[in-house]
Amino acid sequence: MTHHAAVVRMIRSLLDAQRLGVLSTHCRGHPYASLVAYGVTDDFSRLFFATPRSTRKYANMTEDDRVAMLIDSRSNAEADFHEARAVTITGRVSEPGEDAAAPLKALFLSRHPYLCDFVTAPSCAFMVVKVRRCIFVERFQNVTEIEVSP
Repeated sequence: MTHHAAVVRMIRSLLDAQRLGVLSTHCRGHPYASLVAYGVTDDFSRLFFATPRSTRKYANMTEDDRVAMLIDSRSNAEADFHEARAVTITGRVSEPGEDAAAPLKALFLSRHPYLCDFVTAPSCAFMVVKVRRCIFVERFQNVTEIEVSP
């Protein structure tokens, strides 16, 4: 197996194992981080999540569509210094129309069925990131970047 294929497999395993990620947005030079439940397509081309339209993260994303999401395997234990892995996914976010969002919403709800009422509320925005890059880090220093889309 090539290094690239092994990293893709480790990213997939990490994304499947975790349910929450840290979304990074910013507005006028001020960064902001939010914990969100997420889903991702098999080919990593789309990452998606839901948020109320009344939130700071939503306002930030409407001002600037560039976002990053960190998903990691830490357990807040000493072993993390040797075993923790993380992937940062970068891209541009948008709120697609209902028809475009429907298949991704179905994937999201198959992963997070307990969020159905939240996701279907009129005040909730379903956001989709067109993934540009995945940056995988293990042992705090081994970094591999994978271009997903230009």
